Amino acid sequence: MEAAEKLFADKGFEGTSVRDIAEDAGVNQAMISYYFGSKEKLMEAMFTYRGTSSLLQLEEMVQDKTLTPIQKVEKLIDRYIDKLLINQCFHRVVVREQMVNNNGFISDKLQEIKRLNQALIKELIAQGQRNGDFKKHVDVSLLMTTLVGTVSHLITTQHFYREINNLQSLTEEEFQKYIRKKLSHHLKAIFKATLMYEQ
Repeated sequence: MEAAEKLFADKGFEGTSVRDIAEDAGVNQAMISYYFGSKEKLMEAMFTYRGTSSLLQLEEMVQDKTLTPIQKVEKLIDRYIDKLLINQCFHRVVVREQMVNNNGFISDKLQEIKRLNQALIKELIAQGQRNGDFKKHVDVSLLMTTLVGTVSHLITTQHFYREINNLQSLTEEEFQKYIRKKLSHHLKAIFKATLMYEQ
């Protein structure tokens, strides 16, 4: 799946063959057919794997009674930042497939993952609203677009961000740590301003 993910990110679903995946993974094509059945099923398994893991973490966080609603929101922000920074290949696959939007099963899988995520995040926000911590009228879809869009934009233009902020001397690891911290601080400030009443 890792080999497929990298190739799908670089060449797209249509531009990647089962032979390419087999060569990159160091296995024979028959093994891919045996375990997944087809390239489509391999892509579906990849989305299921990434989506299920993320949903389980989100469910656990929403149900955690030891955290306040704003602590949950801050944790949510950090998880999304980490998820997108650590899995940049998968993120590129998602962006590419959403732009092309010609694979029915991929589009359906993405919609399903997004619907489940959105429902859990709405529940998280509702917890804060019931407590009186969060404002009543919050557009959760736009809030999540702000989160994912901001991180996504920085990932896709990180070379430019590095240049305009004179960060060329940082190693790749130092730079990733730096932008993670900057994104976390920036997005938490936006979410607090959007969700919470002025003190």
